[in-house]
Amino acid sequence: MKNSVFITGTDTDAGKTVTAKAILQIAAQRGLSTVGFKPISAGCSETANGLRNEDALSLQSASSINVTYDEVNPVAFADPVAPHLAALRTKQKINVEQITSAYLHLNSYNADLLLTEGAGGWRLPLGQGQFLSDFVIQHKIPVILVVGLKLGCLNHALLTYQAIIADGVEVIGWVANQIDEQMLYLQDNIDSLKELIPAPCLGVVPRLNNIEQAQDFLTLDVLFK
Repeated sequence: MKNSVFITGTDTDAGKTVTAKAILQIAAQRGLSTVGFKPISAGCSETANGLRNEDALSLQSASSINVTYDEVNPVAFADPVAPHLAALRTKQKINVEQITSAYLHLNSYNADLLLTEGAGGWRLPLGQGQFLSDFVIQHKIPVILVVGLKLGCLNHALLTYQAIIADGVEVIGWVANQIDEQMLYLQDNIDSLKELIPAPCLGVVPRLNNIEQAQDFLTLDVLFK
């Protein structure tokens, strides 16, 4: 199976965490050891234990290996903005080396699945000319693309897919996640995505009140074979 996977999305709030958590849950049900990794987060809450991000907490709780919050989410910012802007404001630096160090540490647990969830979209700036995609390229991590189903998703999905492929990274599949429950021609858009993206569709996740149900809508044979 693919023991390291990167989850990216067509945009912020496309459904990366819903998909990532579902994949971790499915893997655990198959008896596999798992670790979730959210290298960068913004929009964190202040707690007695420090900054905490809801998405990173979801990955931590879904990991079968017991890891600390700081291992799951080493770079966290309070402001819900592009991380490199938050880093400038707080006089911090984000770089690929820092993310790689945290990634290799988690990799030392030898989990059957190390799942990394990106922030924002594919080309997330880190500052000083670096991008989060540089980390994925460096480690040749196969990608699952989450397409947030809303008006404009066809363009967003194709541009993102083409950018990933142009960077020399494999897209092993994509997930359609419905974020606009009133979207017109929903099935037509899904059918168009299936025609236009030359990678397998791993599932179509409807708008859910309980994200724990997302795993019921995914087929991950491409990941676990």
